[in-house]
Amino acid sequence: MLILASASPRRKELIAHLGIPFEICVSDADERLENPLSPDETVKELSKRKAEAVAAARPDDIVLGVDTVVSIDGQILGKPKDEEDARYMLRLLSGRTHTVYSGFTLIGQGKTYTESVATNVTFASLSEDEIEGYIASGEPMDKAGAYGVQGLGGRYVIGVEGDYHSVVGLPLQRIYIALRDIYGVEFQ
Repeated sequence: MLILASASPRRKELIAHLGIPFEICVSDADERLENPLSPDETVKELSKRKAEAVAAARPDDIVLGVDTVVSIDGQILGKPKDEEDARYMLRLLSGRTHTVYSGFTLIGQGKTYTESVATNVTFASLSEDEIEGYIASGEPMDKAGAYGVQGLGGRYVIGVEGDYHSVVGLPLQRIYIALRDIYGVEFQ
């Protein structure tokens, strides 16, 4: 059985597109990093922690942990702490291209596989009214980089270069390949 170690409704919706049975088991892994890492290493480390926290209790299953961050100007943008943090992030992204990193770790069958996917996203220039209206919608508050490409935030995205699903928070195609080629999962 595939176990998704995430409470994200977006990830739950996307993982269903694999067409295989899965369960949700939310990870309680510590996501604090003592030393700064690159965005690529950050998402790999955090996805591994999430998968390991659940895999200990589910040794007969394949556990999937995932983490996503936004990176611009050498900064890693996770979920905003508050509305002021969301404003800061949206102003920083406005009219520019940034990179979204989604890392995933699969643990099961005595194997651990970790990978990250980088996708460039270009934002339109946002007015202060647009930023305030978007924050008022509540959508930015639980999203890395303070926006959701699959929701209202999508109206500000000029282009995506790479894996769209990774920007949503789950690099679906790479997970499919890993499950098929490394874990021998059969898909119809």
